[in-house]
Amino acid sequence: MTQSTPRKSSFPPVIDGGVRVLICGSLPGDRSLAAQQYYAHPQNQFWRLMSAVLDRDLVALAYPDRLAALLEARVGLWDVVATAHRPGSTDAALSKIAPNDIAALATTLPDLRAIAFNGGTALRHGLRQLGATSYATVPLPSSSPLHTVGFDAKLPNWLELRNHLDH
Repeated sequence: MTQSTPRKSSFPPVIDGGVRVLICGSLPGDRSLAAQQYYAHPQNQFWRLMSAVLDRDLVALAYPDRLAALLEARVGLWDVVATAHRPGSTDAALSKIAPNDIAALATTLPDLRAIAFNGGTALRHGLRQLGATSYATVPLPSSSPLHTVGFDAKLPNWLELRNHLDH
């Protein structure tokens, strides 16, 4: 690891008091960081997957409207990594990780039922951060284009989020 490898930072959480499901990624990739938007890479399947979960076309919406639609559906977003060094966008290259305090954030969400983890890296770090928890934890196959499993194979796992959103 050279000193020239930049330290990258996650975005603030997208939450409000009605969030029932918090979806945590690892750390935004370079395209997302450049755009200052969660899941901005055009090949990332997050917005398509969430469109299917919510039965609403989020892809067609402008970014602020996508976030508003998630909150309206009682879904929040954040990342398990606050800052880290990483050349490129692959989670395998993360080093010198400083975590976000997922457990503390969860205590501020009175309706929270489940914390979902978008990919294996988010799951590993997130479970370590949470420890024992009363929230359901939902492992999801990564929406990243680096995770080459197709959309149709990922979708059934993502649709399980509906179980935590229903009244």
